[in-house]
Amino acid sequence: MLIVRNSIDLKDLKQMSIASYGNLVKAVVDIERDLLALDSELHSDLEYFLIEDGSKQSDLWGINLYPELPESEFIEFDSLMNIRPWQGNRRREVEDPIIREKIVQTVTRKIRR
Repeated sequence: MLIVRNSIDLKDLKQMSIASYGNLVKAVVDIERDLLALDSELHSDLEYFLIEDGSKQSDLWGINLYPELPESEFIEFDSLMNIRPWQGNRRREVEDPIIREKIVQTVTRKIRR
């Protein structure tokens, strides 16, 4: 597992995908601390990793990254950890467009294409 505090190259992300699921890398974004945690079998492991680093659970959102796909399909906003009725998110997909935009901004800053 890795917390990206500065940035990471897309080619490194591609290597992670090959070593894990073949075409994707699981990730968790801290939308307040502007952090990205990568490279685990489960989103929940990355969530715990970030909480241990000082993140608040309510700021963490699970996504999948597809390094080989075009930018429009690069981020999938899907994870079991995103089911949070108390935050107004009742599905696996991140529903709030403001949160989605914060995720996109963090991912764009953290992954050098």
